Amino acid sequence: MQFLVEIEVTCPHCGEVFPLEIDTSESEQSLIEDCSVCCRPINLTIRCQPGAIDSLTARS
Repeated sequence: MQFLVEIEVTCPHCGEVFPLEIDTSESEQSLIEDCSVCCRPINLTIRCQPGAIDSLTARS
């Protein structure tokens, strides 16, 4: 089973969409990831199961 899943994230700062790989081996995660376009930090809250993402929330 593949635990890395690629998703598209919309930056809450600039509105641009960029790809991000998520490790789905943990069911709930909170991450801070910089936008690949404007470089501002994004707070991500992710709920997933192995190999699939159930929900993703991106906040500034």
